[in-house]
Amino acid sequence: MNDARTHLNTISLIGMPGVGKSTVGVILAKLIGLKFADTDLSIQSREGKTLQQILNSEGHMRLRKIEEEVLLDEPLDGRVVATGGSVVYSDAIMQRLLAAGPVVYLCADVHTLQTRVAANPERGIASDKGQTFEDIYNERAPLYEQYATHRVDAVSGSADAVASLIVQALHA
Repeated sequence: MNDARTHLNTISLIGMPGVGKSTVGVILAKLIGLKFADTDLSIQSREGKTLQQILNSEGHMRLRKIEEEVLLDEPLDGRVVATGGSVVYSDAIMQRLLAAGPVVYLCADVHTLQTRVAANPERGIASDKGQTFEDIYNERAPLYEQYATHRVDAVSGSADAVASLIVQALHA
């Protein structure tokens, strides 16, 4: 698997909140010898606030704008990048990620995701206050499908198993 680094210099992970982008991303980076970047953490570091605090004080559209600014500046080279769930609303970000390398959509059913997100209700989902989680899922899933170069089932096993599935998909 170490030869994967010679073929893949940047891998971006997209998907809904709770799908495991950060958890799987760390494991994937170790498997293929790349650095790991979590753009939600980059946003929080830059702003000095949690995602939920940004949502509460500035709203979801401002969070999406900050996400776009961070992802257009974030170094991508030599990294597995775990993106925020709303990244697919910015064509500029998605074109940058696609130009850098494969974009892997980690997918899961809405009920599994709702259960995972319910465990951390303060996770900061950039959406209109009137939208249910299912509304957000239904809105974003087609966008993830549109931009993804690869699709991997994120509930087919442990985070280690999902990372291995990504490596397999990238070498298929």
